[in-house]
Amino acid sequence: MTTAPPALGLAGTVGRWLDANIFALGREMRLSYLPPLMVYAAAGISGLTAIVGTFYVKERLGLSAEFLAALGFWMMLPWALKMPLGHLVDLVWRWKSLLVYLGAGLITLSLLIMIGLLGHLDAMRAVVTVEAWYVTSAMLGPIGFVLQDVVADAMTVEAVPRVDAHGHPLPLENRKSMHVTMQTLGRVAIITGGILVSVVNVFVLQGVGELPDAQKAAAYLFVYELALIIPLVSVAGVLFASWLRRRDIKRFLAQGHSRQESEALLGVYTDPPPVNWWILGGGLAFTAISLSVGLSRIPGGEEIIFTVSMAIVLFLMWRLTGELEPDARNVLVGTAILIFVFRAIPGPGAGSTWWMIDSLGFDQQFLATLSLIGATLTLAGMFIFRRFMAERSIAYIIGALTIAGTFLSLPTIGMYYGLHEWTAAHTGGVVDARFIAVIDTALESPLGQIAMIPMLAWIANSAPEKLKATFFAVMASFTNLALSASQLGTKYMNDIFVVTREVRDPDSGQIAIAADYSELGMLLITVTIIGFALPLLSIILLKHTRFRNA
Repeated sequence: MTTAPPALGLAGTVGRWLDANIFALGREMRLSYLPPLMVYAAAGISGLTAIVGTFYVKERLGLSAEFLAALGFWMMLPWALKMPLGHLVDLVWRWKSLLVYLGAGLITLSLLIMIGLLGHLDAMRAVVTVEAWYVTSAMLGPIGFVLQDVVADAMTVEAVPRVDAHGHPLPLENRKSMHVTMQTLGRVAIITGGILVSVVNVFVLQGVGELPDAQKAAAYLFVYELALIIPLVSVAGVLFASWLRRRDIKRFLAQGHSRQESEALLGVYTDPPPVNWWILGGGLAFTAISLSVGLSRIPGGEEIIFTVSMAIVLFLMWRLTGELEPDARNVLVGTAILIFVFRAIPGPGAGSTWWMIDSLGFDQQFLATLSLIGATLTLAGMFIFRRFMAERSIAYIIGALTIAGTFLSLPTIGMYYGLHEWTAAHTGGVVDARFIAVIDTALESPLGQIAMIPMLAWIANSAPEKLKATFFAVMASFTNLALSASQLGTKYMNDIFVVTREVRDPDSGQIAIAADYSELGMLLITVTIIGFALPLLSIILLKHTRFRNA
């Protein structure tokens, strides 16, 4: 007769869960993962300027919500350049760090423009308008981050070893598990960077809303100066990768391998792959068309660029997925479509944040607090849902996230129609607008990153040898175009439902544009319905095609 093992109890159960979901991830961490994680962390730290940027636009620039949504579209467009840049990384694999250095320079220039606007406004305004400087800064930053991100994506593939310390090949299942771990840690690095900057914002922005304009500008200036650490972190990651590579080559040389064999074991190719002129030509054509349409300001420019870029990306996907087996190709395409639809949902735009600031009284510090809560719980959610992501299909994950996201959008709609006033009256003022916002942020935060990890792991695991950066870049460009589609949809929503905040003339102090949030309620309801219907319809339709999902 066998006896059942003793019950673990609550402490044992919690300990076992922590070991399986958090400590195990720490044990799977490898030193080779650190360089791309540092580049990703720099991307997370980029959120340091988000809140002060929002208030700077609201307080000092007369840009409409529709214009800002259109600017958001153009800011997302450089991410489609990951196609030619990804292939360029494969072609110049040995010198890919130069792209990180160039990206760091552009990010620095973007920050220096904002520092100039906050610290030397008159000198900057003597050259061009403040709005022109702001738009230039807003565009330079994404270009810099794209350059760094395309290298970081390729580095995540390179960071997963193909051989052990003695040069023996690792089993395929082990490498697949490492790819999932690497992509999970990549999201962890981004979110951890976000947590750090949220903590900084909470302290730096404390009481800023009550300060005179000059002192408020000084606080904003300090945040932008602090952000200059972003390019330093990414450059440090690349330098560390170079040191690791030299160390590993020395180890294999000591074991009797030739230098060429050592580089092959580490995935450092002496001969670049053949130039894919479809990739480079398509990328150059896209860049030329984008610049010409953008500079000409022809009507429907965003739509033209989106259509052209989507056509180019789909063509390149068709060319590249020919490298895969039919079953793997069908799975990858089905997965990409679901991710695209899920990310392409339009949002309410800047008007929602303006309303929270003006009507609900959310100041800089409180928005920083919400950001901190969101980033912290997103990180926790990634650990909590780690097994959920690994064991469930993309369709199941997106379906669950769609339903949860729709449910969690209801409190904001409710507050627009006075929910917080009713709850505050019946709870002695406890459950007010800030209380509801904190709870809603706490529940909603883990949802954003969950769907991306299985997709990124699948792309990394499916990437053909010698084309890993190209493959990763084209597939990522497709999913990133979804964010451009989201911004385009947001522009349409703000064109249909016009939301304005109060704008005063900087010289006379007279009201140039009056605040009007009367159409925000219908805007919030409309984007919620779209966000619920489109992903679920996509899941149902794909089930009746040959395209499965990971």
